[in-house]
Amino acid sequence: MKEKNYVKKTKSNQKKKKSGKSAPAFTFVETLAVLAITAVLTAGCTVSIAKIVSIAKRTAARNQIDQYSAALQSYFLDCGRFPTTEQGLAALWEKPVFYPVPEEWNGPYVERRPAKDPWGTDFEYISAESSVMPSEVPENLPYVLISYGADKEKGGNENGLDIVSWE
Repeated sequence: MKEKNYVKKTKSNQKKKKSGKSAPAFTFVETLAVLAITAVLTAGCTVSIAKIVSIAKRTAARNQIDQYSAALQSYFLDCGRFPTTEQGLAALWEKPVFYPVPEEWNGPYVERRPAKDPWGTDFEYISAESSVMPSEVPENLPYVLISYGADKEKGGNENGLDIVSWE
């Protein structure tokens, strides 16, 4: 009995092949629809990832400013003053050679040479002794640290907002 069923199945498969019908497959339109949906989902993911990367860069810049602020406080405790604008953040890594040269310098105060911000520009360090202190800075701050953000220019909006030490 089993042999007959096998023979019948084989004959029915042979009949289908002879009739010209092919195995089920995706049509061209169905393939295009799948590709279109995939493209839309990929575009949505790309936008989401770009926003996450932007937020991560802003957070990294804020963290770097906080680390430099802590190192500047240690510098102040040892030297009795903050570095001048001309000495800059480099004074945290190596003893300044510009006046006033701190006699009690006990650095380095950071683990690595001061780095650029996440957008590849230098942090701006301005001492209170400088005549170029931005007008929006609250009074009586001994220094300010600024990262100009993604647009690398003063001011800006959204991704280009400045990241500053006093906020």
